[in-house]
Amino acid sequence: MRFCALAVALCLAASAAVRSQSAEDAELRSQLESLFPAAESFSPKEGRPPHFKAYGPADAGGEPQLLGLAFWTTELEPLERGYDGPIKMLVGMDTSGVLTGIVVTDHREPYGYFSVDLPEFVQQFEGKSVRERFRVGEDIDAISRATVTVTSASRAVRNSARRVARAYLKPPENPGENPGEN
Repeated sequence: MRFCALAVALCLAASAAVRSQSAEDAELRSQLESLFPAAESFSPKEGRPPHFKAYGPADAGGEPQLLGLAFWTTELEPLERGYDGPIKMLVGMDTSGVLTGIVVTDHREPYGYFSVDLPEFVQQFEGKSVRERFRVGEDIDAISRATVTVTSASRAVRNSARRVARAYLKPPENPGENPGEN
């Protein structure tokens, strides 16, 4: 009897976890739409590394146009920690490896209210190529008293974006154009 109750509880928890990662979840869909405003639809989370696909209007052949990919930094870089734990961010990237945006969804950073929570923090990643350095104090603005948080968040975005790009995107035609590959 106890085993049955435990099995049912585990099934319900697994079902809730799957639903929470479905692009049909209203909050998640809103976050995905903020990363890809022109998207008409999103795939369920899939693949290794896990990601969502953003689709635009159908082309002449009837296939929807792939606009880009979105992924959770905490699923790709689970050991990356800020000052007080992981910083969960949903990152959007177009098909050429350029970030379309970031949504910070969860953290326990003591200084988050003036670092990763600021609109300026996430805005500085928009338009950034995965081939850029993502170095705090160089191409990422540093925030006093929140250096550990900002450095960790930047590293999580950089490493997860590069991992997704390597797995799913076509490499650039001119590999000599990789500024700051590091």
